[in-house]
Amino acid sequence: MDFHKILEKKQKYEQHKSNINAVTISSYEKDFELRFTHNSTAIEGNTLTLMETKVILEDGVAIGGKTLREIYEVTNHKKAYEYVKECIVQQKPLTENVVKDLHAILTENIIVGGIYRNQEVRISGADFTPPAGNEMYIQIKDFFQQLPNRSDLNPIELAAWTHAEFVRIHPFIDGNGRTSRLLMNYQLLSYGFLPVSIAKETRLEYYHSLEAYAVNGDLQPFAALVAALEEEQLDEYLKLV
Repeated sequence: MDFHKILEKKQKYEQHKSNINAVTISSYEKDFELRFTHNSTAIEGNTLTLMETKVILEDGVAIGGKTLREIYEVTNHKKAYEYVKECIVQQKPLTENVVKDLHAILTENIIVGGIYRNQEVRISGADFTPPAGNEMYIQIKDFFQQLPNRSDLNPIELAAWTHAEFVRIHPFIDGNGRTSRLLMNYQLLSYGFLPVSIAKETRLEYYHSLEAYAVNGDLQPFAALVAALEEEQLDEYLKLV
């Protein structure tokens, strides 16, 4: 990962952003939010297509043959991302309370959110088992203590670590994946980077990179994935300059 190259592109975009038409920027951001919501829910098994997700979120039209849960997943995700953006505007640090609030928004009308699990869980197909009982509580508290103190990581690595470590601990009974992808973007946005979306088509590479961290403590594959997505986003916006 060439962080300095990404940083140069970020600085170039910031220097010239004011020259881009506000309507154009708004349309790009709206398109990202739609794709992010679709991809993040689809990775977890939601069967709504991109167009169906658009119709629900933008037109408020219900889709026949789909479960209420699937519809709530996409509408809640949009609200949760809006909450992330509000927190960034208010310059709120990423705290345990913010994460619990975020999870509660994500899981509204599905489960009672913002409450840590007291059950053991397995992640299907994974070579690691999330911590259980007191060990899970110790690790999630340690996670929040480490969050503001990871000065050894650059912002891209920090975003990747936040996602990978949170999903490894798996503190909630459901919604950990969606929550962790929102936390990743929370970190990127808080450092002035563009948010990224992991396409459902690349989920295999995504899972393998998370497994490398969970099993071997190797953050590099996932950090490289996040860096590549960030650079793609910056390149897309730089075309507008």
